[in-house]
Amino acid sequence: MSNLLDKTNKSSYIPYNKALTEKARENRKNPTSAEKKLWYEILGNKRLDNLKFTRQKPLDEYIVDFYCAELMLAIEIDGNTHASQKQYDKRRTKNLNKYGIEVIRYTNAQVINNLEGVYQDLHERISKITP
Repeated sequence: MSNLLDKTNKSSYIPYNKALTEKARENRKNPTSAEKKLWYEILGNKRLDNLKFTRQKPLDEYIVDFYCAELMLAIEIDGNTHASQKQYDKRRTKNLNKYGIEVIRYTNAQVINNLEGVYQDLHERISKITP
């Protein structure tokens, strides 16, 4: 992890803790209702701007909810537990940013109650970072 990546090398390999692989697999089998909604209605099957997203992707020492390698973009859906771990989330985002990964966060409530707004926000953000 000595040399950090930049967005000009979009196919760069991001190291990850191999011990997270099984947990990521379990998370994919048991998504939250918000994760399921975002995946099946927006991110899966290249529905959003023809971009490939993966679910529960191990990156560094973390598992991100959704990841687009082409854009080096992670999307996190924050449930109720995240209210008590703001410092952890901030540190996690900062560590992922060191690899050139942009992290976008939404709450469960935003995804469940305003999916159209989440879609519009994602589409706008992606249009600003795609060539």
